[in-house]
Amino acid sequence: MSFSWRCPYCGQAATITHLDFSSDVHTFRKRGMDGHLGIFTDVIICPSPGCGEYAISARLCKCTPMPDGQCRQDGSPLMRWQLRPQSKAKQFPAYVPEPIRHDYEEACLIKDLSPKASATLSRRCLQGTIRDFWGITRDRLIDEINELKGRVDQATWEAIDAVRSIGNIGAHMEKDIDLIVHRKKRRS
Repeated sequence: MSFSWRCPYCGQAATITHLDFSSDVHTFRKRGMDGHLGIFTDVIICPSPGCGEYAISARLCKCTPMPDGQCRQDGSPLMRWQLRPQSKAKQFPAYVPEPIRHDYEEACLIKDLSPKASATLSRRCLQGTIRDFWGITRDRLIDEINELKGRVDQATWEAIDAVRSIGNIGAHMEKDIDLIVHRKKRRS
């Protein structure tokens, strides 16, 4: 068994083999339920020299016990957990200001639990980046973003404004919180 993987700590792509991978399952029966459930755990150790960090994930699945004592997963997982690292946040170097890194990591950590809170923190990261990197400080984020127009390419400016717009849903309660945001597909 081998598969491709990218380390969430060092960012290096690697081919993972049995030397770098461990998997186990804990099976149990839930009262009133036909069949078994299993909690499958996977541990991957980064084989890159100088890294050696480990990632742990788990998934809850319906499963079928096999005659050899193993358990076969049936269908898609019912739940998934990323245990280590806790999110898929990229690791940034120390020259990125610590408050921006912390807000980014928290936004990644809570994106599934609270998308509005994650969007609000992403908006905050954006504003911190504009102020730190570009030295633009205005009363409103929209004014800071408008001042960026012409300093960055159009696609980047549109992406920045989209983060602001989506973050506004969580940041401003007077807005319609039931608003559904659709991303328009661009034609080539």
